[in-house]
Amino acid sequence: MQATKDNQDVIHRIDPENSEEISTRFDDLVRLLNEGSNQAVLAQVESFHHSDLADAFGLISGNLRKRLLDLVKVELDPDLLFELEDHLRKEVTDSLSPKEVAEAITEMDSDEAVQVLEDMDETEREEILSEVPDDERLDIQVGLAYPEDSAGRRMQTDFVSVGVNWTVGQTIDYLRDEEDLPDEFLDVFVVDDAINPSGVISLSRILRSPRPTLMREICDDTQVIVPANMVQEEVALLFEKYDLTTAGVVDSDGHLIGMITVDDVMEVAREEFEEDVLRLGGVGEETVDDGVFQSSAKRFTWLLVNLGTAILASLVIGMFDATLEEMVALAVLMPIVASMGGNAGTQTLTITVRALATKELTPYNTFRTIRKELVVGLLNGCLFAVLAGLVTLYWFNHLNNSYLLGLIIAGAMIINLVVAGIAGVALPILLDKFRIDPAIASGVFVTTITDVVGFFAFLSLASSFLL
Repeated sequence: MQATKDNQDVIHRIDPENSEEISTRFDDLVRLLNEGSNQAVLAQVESFHHSDLADAFGLISGNLRKRLLDLVKVELDPDLLFELEDHLRKEVTDSLSPKEVAEAITEMDSDEAVQVLEDMDETEREEILSEVPDDERLDIQVGLAYPEDSAGRRMQTDFVSVGVNWTVGQTIDYLRDEEDLPDEFLDVFVVDDAINPSGVISLSRILRSPRPTLMREICDDTQVIVPANMVQEEVALLFEKYDLTTAGVVDSDGHLIGMITVDDVMEVAREEFEEDVLRLGGVGEETVDDGVFQSSAKRFTWLLVNLGTAILASLVIGMFDATLEEMVALAVLMPIVASMGGNAGTQTLTITVRALATKELTPYNTFRTIRKELVVGLLNGCLFAVLAGLVTLYWFNHLNNSYLLGLIIAGAMIINLVVAGIAGVALPILLDKFRIDPAIASGVFVTTITDVVGFFAFLSLASSFLL
């Protein structure tokens, strides 16, 4: 019963739903950092899960963060170092000696050690690796040799493999007696004499099979094998598609060199989601801890592009200055057309970028998708044309030509929503063809297209039929 109670205590301490308790412990930690003793702070730190403590590092700043860092780095938890955001991890590693960092990464899985080292400059990385034992250093160097954001960078080189002609009994004895095995694993890879993967088998199936059974008879030979150079986003899609928990990684010769696990893939999915959201917003890799000048520099480029596109839209308006002077109502109604087009384009753009990222949009259904968005734009354009026309008719009923004004805004609405639908799907596809990330630039240009087309269509119709 005592063991059960202890387990419940641990679960209670790290229960992510118990946000109130976590917040209380964080408040206590801040209070102790301000006025408590070192022993009291360390005692409070011990009550944190390493992930929660990593979050705490991100929330505090200045002298409080420095004091907390000075205390925890004495016996640095490798799990804490790995969980820190990149910029915070650099702050920690910069305060440690190469030997201290080496001691921490030696206790990590090879894939985690690679992620800690990959953002460092080469000189600093080599200094740290020189302090790492030979076996661990070789495993880390294997991962660092592969391109960034590839399966080779994400894989861990510690995995369990047995021969195709091994029996279940041999395998169980090996797993019990061999000391040099990963601390945690779910699957065992079955390989031939050349270390080429022949199948994979779960621990549960091994334990439930008779000891004389050959591994090749019960392993799953329909396993998913990942090339080391495969892009990590594609690896994540494979895990989702085939409901994987583990996938073997092979080199260019087909030899098994590592494995990727579902926790690695969840991290990839989170990173890619954050990256796409930031890029769609035009802020790059900005974080809340960036300084004023850092944030300003990261936002400046796309704000400059926005300025250029806004000037382009203004030039279109300037072409019809005489028309606007003749009828003030046009200036009042003009933003409605541009705004509706921009929102419609953003909706289509979001769906398209997601479909490209998840490989749902392929050459086989590209034309069908463009055609669908054209029809959707036309349908919504007609519906909102009626609504905008009626609103205009009611709003400007004191004008003699209010009905004509309603027809003009209706026509412009249809044109702009159709163009918005086509631009929202075609532009990301075009950027993807040229190997440019659609999330980076699509939003700015789709908005520009809808603004320019909306203004031009509305003012051209007004100039033709009203004046």
